[in-house]
Amino acid sequence: MNSELTQFVRESLAKGKSRAEISHALKSAKWQADEIHQAMSAYAEVDFPVPVPLRRPYLSAREAFMYLLTFLTLYISAISFGTLIFQFVNRWLPDTLTYYDTSNDAIRWSAAALLISYPLYLLMSWLISRQVQKDPDKRSSKIRKWLTYITLFVAAGVIIGDLITLVFNLLGGELTLRFIIKVVTVAAISGSIFGYYLWDLRKEEKN
Repeated sequence: MNSELTQFVRESLAKGKSRAEISHALKSAKWQADEIHQAMSAYAEVDFPVPVPLRRPYLSAREAFMYLLTFLTLYISAISFGTLIFQFVNRWLPDTLTYYDTSNDAIRWSAAALLISYPLYLLMSWLISRQVQKDPDKRSSKIRKWLTYITLFVAAGVIIGDLITLVFNLLGGELTLRFIIKVVTVAAISGSIFGYYLWDLRKEEKN
């Protein structure tokens, strides 16, 4: 948050200026609506001689660890599940012209990673949800928003790459059942992640 803008809002409120007047003055000075809203929301709308700052949630090292672990286990779960599906597809629909590692070790490794990471992801998500219910302000955590947008970016990139690969093979007349299953698997996993976190962000904006 811009300290100069925050100071201006504070001094204006202290002099008895209304929020509408302050907002109009800032818009005249070419400040963006989101910047104005953020600066104004730093102070409570209470009847008091001086502006009362609103409480801002403090992100502890423990909470940062929980968010990082949540998204880490999400990535591991998604990759492990996709790898597991790929391994089974390679076994069910083998391609004699191409070598794929379909060893039991590869399947066991993906299954083990999924069995450990996904339950841990659900547990961490549940713990974070409990904390947010107790203190809704925690939803504005910067590290949470950064990780969410990074996840959306990665998921969108995977979806775009998946579609490009599909069109490339379609134009080359190289579509096979095994290829289609793999494309659908990647799209389903990345699309589910993208859809869920986009819905979560929109729900937060409405609140």
